[in-house]
Amino acid sequence: MRYDLVIFDNDGVLVDSEPISNRLLAAYLTELGHPTSYEESIRDYMGSAMHRVHDLVEERTGRRLPADFDDVFHTRVFAAFERELKPVVGATDVLEQLTADGVPYCVASSGSHERIRVGHRSAGLDRWFDDERIFSSQDVGRGKPAPDLFLYAAERMGVAPERCVVVEDSPLGVRAAVAAGMDVYGFTAMTPAAKLAGAARFFDDMRELNPLLHA
Repeated sequence: MRYDLVIFDNDGVLVDSEPISNRLLAAYLTELGHPTSYEESIRDYMGSAMHRVHDLVEERTGRRLPADFDDVFHTRVFAAFERELKPVVGATDVLEQLTADGVPYCVASSGSHERIRVGHRSAGLDRWFDDERIFSSQDVGRGKPAPDLFLYAAERMGVAPERCVVVEDSPLGVRAAVAAGMDVYGFTAMTPAAKLAGAARFFDDMRELNPLLHA
């Protein structure tokens, strides 16, 4: 193992939540008079914190989203998670192997702590992540592509940035990890490698990750 810490993005990397959340986000924005397709939601918002949704809508339309936008959206998302959410295929195998090898790992997500917890519980991943392994953009105030979240996670885990590898599936996340001085492995199940410029390696099946980490 060439790294002292593996930092996972959450949505789309550990839990298969991006199709669910972007479908609901596109529908809600459209409902509010901001026509948005699923593909546009993926393009513009995948991997970002909620403040980016507010900022982009206001920048493009001059109109602010309702004050209760986040609460309504998360209520819909959490209900869908409870019904539909699954772990990304191979994610539990990766976590089991890292644990067996004694390799430290954590999650650093643009989502809120509540979203991370609900997702892990719904997908059956909660046993792998205690509070000391979960980091959210809520902890630092700025989401990806700012490097703050990854730097904070590394500091809290006691590992230098250059000894970390980040597993990411969004352009914003890759930019954040590169800015933090960390290597990035780009997960291409939903995002083409060409859009994850800056990643050191690419893979499209989570079961490929352990061999890559030991290569």
